[in-house]
Amino acid sequence: MNKRMFKYARKGHKWLGYLLALQIFFWLLGGLVMSSLPLEKVHGKHLANRSLSSPFLLSDYPASIDKITAQFEQIEGIKYSHFLNTPIIEVTSSSGTFTFDGKTGAKMPAPSKAQIIENAQAHLLIDAKITQAQLLTKGPREVGHKANVWQVSSDDWLTTTLYLDSQTGKVITVRSTLWRIFDFFWMLHIMDYDERENFNNPLLISFSATSVLFCITGVLLLLQNVRIKRKKPATRVGQSK
Repeated sequence: MNKRMFKYARKGHKWLGYLLALQIFFWLLGGLVMSSLPLEKVHGKHLANRSLSSPFLLSDYPASIDKITAQFEQIEGIKYSHFLNTPIIEVTSSSGTFTFDGKTGAKMPAPSKAQIIENAQAHLLIDAKITQAQLLTKGPREVGHKANVWQVSSDDWLTTTLYLDSQTGKVITVRSTLWRIFDFFWMLHIMDYDERENFNNPLLISFSATSVLFCITGVLLLLQNVRIKRKKPATRVGQSK
């Protein structure tokens, strides 16, 4: 191979190394951290249930389905569920999901703060107490910026946080320090420092392409080193210098 090519490869490898060093470190560190954290623990499955088994039978829902469904033009689904000690009927239509008392057929009011705390406590699988509950007009990024959600925090060492729907009281998601650590390193890994969701962003593609060039120049330098060793003359045993 041309000596000039090796010269350019050496210089390119050096400057590409300076450019990529920190990001490659983040990639390796992020890969180590994320592979070390079990996904079920990151998702908080050991911290809280997303849903609870209903204690009610079909006979516990005497409300007239016909009267409830007559209020809607187009119905996408009907579900028998419960909230705390009340059997409820959920009706999903094109305009959203609405809940009705399964006994009376009356529309369920939005749960109070006390009910939200009680429901959140019932979903927890750990020995922890609720320390704070606040209604957010717009949730943080860790709940997908959903509007009108309750943020309920507990006092465990992982700061387990439940997000509940303000209209139905249902648990939307569970977050903890483990999830936030994973999310931080995921951000560094995919280089999306805003929403942390775009795996095809231009910055990641640019650095990945540059990393490929870094590897190619490294291989060229390795070939040069092998070539030099092959050309080095062998020295006979006992031969005087």
